[in-house]
Amino acid sequence: MILIDPPLWPAHGTVFSHLVSDTSLAELHEFATAAGVSGRAFDLDHYDVPERIYRDLVAAGARPVSGRDLVRALAASGLRIRARHRSKSVGTALQYRWDSLLPSAPGLGAELLARWNEPHRHYHSATHLLAVLEALDLLTDGDPPRPVVLAAWFHDAVHNGTAGRDEEDSALLAQARLEGQVPAMEFAEVPRLVRLTATHSPSITDDAGALLCDADLAVLGGSPDAYVRYLAGVRADYAHIPPANFDIGRTAVVRQLLALEPLFHTPRGRELWAGQAALNLHGELAQLLQIGGT
Repeated sequence: MILIDPPLWPAHGTVFSHLVSDTSLAELHEFATAAGVSGRAFDLDHYDVPERIYRDLVAAGARPVSGRDLVRALAASGLRIRARHRSKSVGTALQYRWDSLLPSAPGLGAELLARWNEPHRHYHSATHLLAVLEALDLLTDGDPPRPVVLAAWFHDAVHNGTAGRDEEDSALLAQARLEGQVPAMEFAEVPRLVRLTATHSPSITDDAGALLCDADLAVLGGSPDAYVRYLAGVRADYAHIPPANFDIGRTAVVRQLLALEPLFHTPRGRELWAGQAALNLHGELAQLLQIGGT
């Protein structure tokens, strides 16, 4: 099926929609060609189409859906290309996601993006936020609960390099900024979920907490090369700590992660990341012990 979201995304003096297929790129290209959409408008998994042809595309058979439903359908289809691999910036991808998540609060979205892009951040940056959101998509077939997504946006919104304190300050920020912006249930749930990222130990009945914790720790199950990049980013985030002290602290963190049982709380998370995470963590611990971590 061909899907199209509302023309809301500004560029080049107009606003654009996204045209996708939830079946195949062949179907998407065939539809776009028949409708006279330029091939230059294709961006790996979708076409950017201007407002002036929106009605024509709907008349030709494109099904109108919300931006959120379009992203969900594309993720579920397996055709979605991760934003870091497309021509558009991480910031653009995150802006799109925020506008789909809480369009009534553009100022809050801008504040959070500014926080995630602070110059002292390396691992705990906008790229990490996008990775967590994409992991949530994988865990839920593109349909994560909104409180969990909001908690992802806030979970490292405050990052000063102080474990525990950063999570608490991020939760307090969520309380301050979401009051009056979301229903009462979400207003209470988001800070609770943010605080869970300090320990990554949700209760066995906490499905929302399991989703957020698994998405936040998905990086541990990355390829060996990706894990090396993760470690370099973490070290850069804590550059103010002397090497010997950092190694001791990091050793404690790795031991704590290895002690979590389970490390990933959702069946899908265990399937996707648990095996490689164990290899990565044990390998890192061996290196740390070799250089003097305790």
